Amino acid sequence: MNDLVAKLINENLIPLKPYESARRLYSGGQDWLNANESPFANDYRVDSSNFNRYPSCQPKRVVDAYAGYVGVSPDQLIVTRGADEGIELLIRTFCTPGKDNILICPPTYGMYAISAETCDIGVKTVPLTDGFALNTEAICDQDDVNLVFICSPNNPTGTRAAINDVEKVLSHFKDSALVVMDEAYIEFDSEGSWVDKLSQYPNLVVLRTLSKAFGLAGLRCGFTLASEEIIQSLLKVIAPYPIPEPVAQIAAQALNKEGLARVALQVETLNNHRQALKSQLANRPGITLVGDTTANFVLFRFEKSQALMAYLVENGMLIRDQSKQLNLKNCLRATVGNEEQNARLLTLIDSFIEQTGVSA
Repeated sequence: MNDLVAKLINENLIPLKPYESARRLYSGGQDWLNANESPFANDYRVDSSNFNRYPSCQPKRVVDAYAGYVGVSPDQLIVTRGADEGIELLIRTFCTPGKDNILICPPTYGMYAISAETCDIGVKTVPLTDGFALNTEAICDQDDVNLVFICSPNNPTGTRAAINDVEKVLSHFKDSALVVMDEAYIEFDSEGSWVDKLSQYPNLVVLRTLSKAFGLAGLRCGFTLASEEIIQSLLKVIAPYPIPEPVAQIAAQALNKEGLARVALQVETLNNHRQALKSQLANRPGITLVGDTTANFVLFRFEKSQALMAYLVENGMLIRDQSKQLNLKNCLRATVGNEEQNARLLTLIDSFIEQTGVSA
């Protein structure tokens, strides 16, 4: 770090390690099964006639379409640059730097903590139980927090937060904190959504995205759903032109009748592939499934996980090493791909097991 940077950099950023996204970890590969992306790349049309104009802060066609899709009023949502911006907006809006805290439940999505740390917001942790359930008693003991982040289905464990547990947390923090349900993977577990409880719990916030089931990770389009008062507060903080015009056009197409029908079919296909991949991995010697499979990935434990990971990378097959996460020693996470990708992953695992002599 040069002298000027060292002098000017925000002090709380000095020890911060950036989020290790899939693209930062690996720059190339034949099969990308490490970022929970959809294997489906759908075709869209873009009209460039308005590209010389600034876009709408909140494109009405996208807001109305998503509100109709999830069954809320347009006043109850804000469109963001992926759900990641929703996380950051909530922290910047409802937490005071150097004073307030958020609460997370690891192992979980890493951007909650990183977004908080970049804003000089404290991070309190209450680990999930051994069965990856919410430790509600310990969560409710942490009263000095402004935001409670719960990922359901959880990344990387694939588990759904129990209804009774979430209700207990919502009730406990009704007068003191917002409870944020991150539903990035909810299309793969539609019965687990909390959107229909927004009117019942004024402190409930729901995060959504088009990155997973909709196959639009490259678009960076997400949604934050909450009471109108919360949404109006977030609109004070969001950038003036957050949603590029091409993004708005494609998102609106993805959310029309044809687009939603296509997504439903693709989700059904991926859920079937997930079940098949889960069953076949469970039959491999030395592999133990971990957590649950309510999202578009499978998490498993393998004693020689580091060697297997290196072997897969060498052969262009990229999955995600989760061993650094709390209680996930020797765990790897594989995104559900298409039939060819899943079959190749299994073939490579079989080859590694045969070469190394792993037994059940």
